[in-house]
Amino acid sequence: MRIDGTAYRTIWPDGEGAVAIIDQTRLPHDFAVVRLTSLEEAAHAIRAMLVRGAPLIGAAAAYGVALAMRTDASGHGLDQACATLLATRPTAVNLRWALERMRSRLAPLPESQRVGAAEAEAAAIADEDVEINRSIGLHGAALIRAAAARKAPGEPVNVLTHCNAGWLATVDWGTALAPVYAAFEQGIPLHVWVDETRPRNQGASLTAWELKQHGVPHTVIADNVGGHLMQHSKVDLCIVGTDRTTATGDVCNKIGTYLKALAAQDNGVPFYVGLPSPTIDWTIADGVRQIPIEERDGREVSELTGRTADGRIETVRVIPDGSPVANYAFDVTPARLVTGLITERGVCAASREGLLGLFPERG
Repeated sequence: MRIDGTAYRTIWPDGEGAVAIIDQTRLPHDFAVVRLTSLEEAAHAIRAMLVRGAPLIGAAAAYGVALAMRTDASGHGLDQACATLLATRPTAVNLRWALERMRSRLAPLPESQRVGAAEAEAAAIADEDVEINRSIGLHGAALIRAAAARKAPGEPVNVLTHCNAGWLATVDWGTALAPVYAAFEQGIPLHVWVDETRPRNQGASLTAWELKQHGVPHTVIADNVGGHLMQHSKVDLCIVGTDRTTATGDVCNKIGTYLKALAAQDNGVPFYVGLPSPTIDWTIADGVRQIPIEERDGREVSELTGRTADGRIETVRVIPDGSPVANYAFDVTPARLVTGLITERGVCAASREGLLGLFPERG
C-alpha cells in the first residue's frame, strides 16, 4: 500500500542484516521506521505492539527467529527463540503457526544452514501473507459490488469496520480492509465507518490513517455509534478481522466486535469476517471457552495519547486516580452471528462444514 505515494510493506529485511518495521505506536502523528537487530528487539516489538495484527505478528515472529539464528543457530538457540516469541502475545494463533513452521523448517538442518534457511522461510511467510490477503480482497470485493448493485447508481456502499484489520495489521493489503481496497481500485463507490476502537484507538489512529493515505472515503465514529447507524440503514455490511477463528467458525477479534455482531443481527446487516487461513485454529471448537483472552496493561484504558494544539504529543490520564481498570483485549463472536467468512479460497458459512468445504485437507 502507499504512504505519501510510496509503496510500503509493514515489515521487510533492510539488506544490512536487520529487519525494518513501521512503528505503529507512533501513528498517526509520526511515521517512523524502526530496525530490529535481535531476538529481544523482535519480541519487544510484538509485545509492545510496535507491530500488531495477527498476520503481521506471525511474520514478525518468523523474522525474529531469523534474527535469533544469527546469534545462536544451535538447537537450544532455536528452542529459546521460539519460546521467547511465543510468550509475547497469547491470543493470535498466527504467532504459534509461524513459529511451528519455522521450527519444522530449521530443526532438521545443520546449524551452518539455518541462518540462510530462516531468512528465506520468513520472507516466504511474508510473501504468502500478501497473496492470501490479495485474494481475500478479490473475494470480498464481490460482496461490496453486490451491495452496490442494490443501491441507487453512484450511491456509496457503507462498510463498518472495527479495530484495524487493514494493511497495517498484515504484511500488505489487510484482511477486513482488503475487500475495501480491492473494491475501491475497481471504482465501486464506497465509504467506511471507522470505529475508534478503544482502548488503544487502532481504528481512529491506524485505520483512519491508512484509509486517508490511500484516498478511501471514511468517517471516524465513537465505538457506540455503530448500532445507531445500523438502525437508521446507514450501514450496508460490516467487515471485521480476526485474531483466531475456531474450526466451527467462532471468531475472536478486538474487544467490542461481539457487540457489533449483535447489533448487526438485530438490524439485518450482513456481518462478514476477513479470514486468512493461518488464523484458523483447527484444534479448538468452542471459542468462548477455549480461546485465551489477553488482559493488557490498564494504562491503555486509563490514559490517552494525542497531539496538543501546539503540536506536542502528550499522554493524559482520563479516569480518577485510584480507580481500578480491567483491560480485556479481545472478545469472541459466536459463529451464529457471522454471515460469512471471507477467505483466500472464497466465502463460506461460519461453520465446520463451511470451512471444510474450502479447506477439505483439514478434515
